Amino acid sequence: MIATPDESVRSPLKAWIRALERTAAVGRDPSVTLPVLIERLAGRFADAPALIGSEGTLGYRELAAAANRYARWGLARGLAPGDVVCLLMKNCPQYLAIWLGLSRIGATVALINTNLTGEPLAHALGIVAPRHVIAGAELSRALAAVRSRLAAGVGCSAHGPGAHDLPRLDLEVAGLPGEPLRPAERAPPALADRALYIYTSGTTGLPKAAIVSHLRLMQWSEWFAGLIDVQPHDRLYNCLPMYHSVGGVVACGAALVGGAAVVVRERFSVSRFWQDVAAERCTLFQYIGELCRYLVNAPHQAAESQHVLRLACGNGLRGEVWREFQQRFRIPQILEYYAATEGNFSLYNCEGRPGSIGRIPPFLAHRMPVEIVRFDVEAGAPLRDARGHCVRCAADEVGEAIGQILDDHGTTRFEGYADPAASRSKVLREAFSPGDAWYRSGDLMRRDAQGFFYFVDRVGDTFRWKGENVSTTEVADVIGRCRGVTEVAVYGVPVPDADGRAGMAAIVTGAGFELGELHRKVTAELPPYARPLFLRIVAALELTGTFKQRTRELAREGYDPRTVSDELYLGDAARQEYQRLDVPLYQRLLAGQVRP
Repeated sequence: MIATPDESVRSPLKAWIRALERTAAVGRDPSVTLPVLIERLAGRFADAPALIGSEGTLGYRELAAAANRYARWGLARGLAPGDVVCLLMKNCPQYLAIWLGLSRIGATVALINTNLTGEPLAHALGIVAPRHVIAGAELSRALAAVRSRLAAGVGCSAHGPGAHDLPRLDLEVAGLPGEPLRPAERAPPALADRALYIYTSGTTGLPKAAIVSHLRLMQWSEWFAGLIDVQPHDRLYNCLPMYHSVGGVVACGAALVGGAAVVVRERFSVSRFWQDVAAERCTLFQYIGELCRYLVNAPHQAAESQHVLRLACGNGLRGEVWREFQQRFRIPQILEYYAATEGNFSLYNCEGRPGSIGRIPPFLAHRMPVEIVRFDVEAGAPLRDARGHCVRCAADEVGEAIGQILDDHGTTRFEGYADPAASRSKVLREAFSPGDAWYRSGDLMRRDAQGFFYFVDRVGDTFRWKGENVSTTEVADVIGRCRGVTEVAVYGVPVPDADGRAGMAAIVTGAGFELGELHRKVTAELPPYARPLFLRIVAALELTGTFKQRTRELAREGYDPRTVSDELYLGDAARQEYQRLDVPLYQRLLAGQVRP
């Protein structure tokens, strides 16, 4: 039987009010951080399940006790407030217990992407200068490979059996007391103190470590708990990586502060998703848009209509997937939102309008000033007028979204990154008046006349071809609607003796796909400059740990048939078709004998 939320839950206004009421209490007692709150909730919910893993469950009392043991382990290791501990572990209930406990004693825990190895892993560890690194036993080899590049004196521990050359954290904490820490052991940190480093790729360059304070942890958790109206009987399904702000903080924190349970899975599985959701009696699901697309493209199975989900909450659910996802799987309510780990503003689609990433209701506009300004793709910066001011976009005009930084303490503050230079690059000064400061989202959006925002593209993904700006997202939407196309990634690639970058699409195809039909569709629905010049037929599209496409890697690989083994095609405007891009044609293109 499908759960149906009553009108009080569906009401956008009531959702906003609940979120405002819950976050209004944050800060009244400056000592109440998320670790402290979990400790208090343990007294209220006792043995009720908090985190349900594949190999075991932690009740609220057990979660608090586990966190206290990790805190005492940190004290025994001499960790001082501000010291950094890197956490490299796969999803499991103990993951949350570790960073709750260590942040309780003032340490900053850096949540490391579990897919990193070699140079990227060494970079992620090095930029936060850790005192200690904790790795899951199955990831200890990756740590061992870069351990020589860590600073002298950095400690390393493994969690779980199998890492024979590292001390076992799980064994060391087993005998430590689990009761609440006394003030004499360590006073709790302040809300303004750093709790976590969460890595974000941004639009260019290597990953950056975004600062997340205890205040943000509390605001995120309470705000989402209010929006989705978390109740103690709820169960939230979380298969997103816990090293990310969505899977590791929003999904877990929002459920826990409301007394609910989080069903934690190591990874997303298309084949097992609905059976798992149904078996665990989950009422809430935290998604990333690509997960919904995979589910829609999967074969029907009986369990997909046997769940009791009342709401799915997440970001990146595209309009063309939204309707089918909601109707086929009978999801009563979808709450799409927009936010960034380091961002100072967020948007929420409480109205359930397909395709929109949200809006800011008029009664909150003064508290969350957000503008969309014209963007110069070639300069990589907002456009300025003759007075040096940014130019606000008209309704439905595409530009970069920016949020005003009103103060250093409230919800609009920008906490930045571990790298001060990276922090400075994200702040736009004197956008409209002397002394003002705005956070640059790096996202291109448009806002309609009713105030609803729509995501268009990342600043770094939009490219310029034939003097026009091309949105990879909009091109992908058209290609994705072509019969037989199951996945698509769009990016720009350089062409000899041509300015800008030409469009290229890597596509995964299935039954019913016809190359000629794709050419007719892009010709009919896209302007000439936006039509992909190159096609690459791939067996699958590789994703990052947070389910984002690796378009930069695809762009670097390009369209050289001597190095790319996949089928490649080149658009032929004269013949009105895509022709196979073989080595002779490629060499003619390089010689300028073929003009794109």
